[in-house]
Amino acid sequence: MIQTNNKGNWFEITVPGEWEKYTLETLFKDFWKAPKKLVHTFRMEKSVLLNGQVPDWTLPLSKNERLSLKLFTEEESTFIPQYLNVDIIYEDDHLIVFNKPAGMDTHPNADGQTGTLANAAAFHMQASGEVNRPRHIHRLDRDTTGAVLFAKNPLIAAILDKMLEEHSIKRTYLALADGIIRQKKGTIDKPIGRDRHHPTRRRVSDTGQQAITHYKVLEKLKQRDLTLIQCSLDTGRTHQIRVHFSSIGHPLAGDELYGGSDAFHRQALHAVKMEFTHPFTQEKIICHAPFIDEEPIFINIDPYEI
Repeated sequence: MIQTNNKGNWFEITVPGEWEKYTLETLFKDFWKAPKKLVHTFRMEKSVLLNGQVPDWTLPLSKNERLSLKLFTEEESTFIPQYLNVDIIYEDDHLIVFNKPAGMDTHPNADGQTGTLANAAAFHMQASGEVNRPRHIHRLDRDTTGAVLFAKNPLIAAILDKMLEEHSIKRTYLALADGIIRQKKGTIDKPIGRDRHHPTRRRVSDTGQQAITHYKVLEKLKQRDLTLIQCSLDTGRTHQIRVHFSSIGHPLAGDELYGGSDAFHRQALHAVKMEFTHPFTQEKIICHAPFIDEEPIFINIDPYEI
């Protein structure tokens, strides 16, 4: 784990030995894969210091040097801060993982909208005296529960966006599908596009975007005609798991939009686990999201054992 420290607006990293192969240029470009525009802004605003001095970005880093990044600068929030009772699974100075309840959008879909997870994140950061604004890295459907990741500053947001794109953030879902799925595991590789006949629905479409869902069957609940499945995604298309399982004749239980039964008051889908390596500390972060439905959907399952 890399040694770090906060000093006012500055985040300080003690350069580890394994970074001696990098210059500042290559650390940002190749290790963190930060966008050129953002790195240019950091350079122009002298928001990166080495041992307290404006550095030469082309020189190799040395072990135990002090790398300072001006990350904690005041930003105007794009979301109306609002207190909402949402559990936090993990938090540090750079990121936060919430356990989103059902019936809550991840972020506003119109100016001035409240009641979303982003509003709760803005309130939480403001109440904690943090001056940055939250940025969601991914989203969950309104009635899907579980782990959602927010970044607390522009640099970590850009790094996490890239990590998500490169599948370095692993997300695991649990779902209950209608019917009994015979295969023990499988991959659904079907492109997904918009449904022209419905404002929000998606469908499998040859002209859609590539979508790949991996699944394995955890339990066949024959008495209830349901199958408990664990899923992971190579892509993050809107409604991906819901569309894919509907397309193979096993819509998620409770998912009326995609032909599911009325077994539950919502689609039986929960983002149960998130794993990634922290970009700054290189610490392995594993977040488990407990079930939070008042009327339980997932019964006799330990979310910490997934």
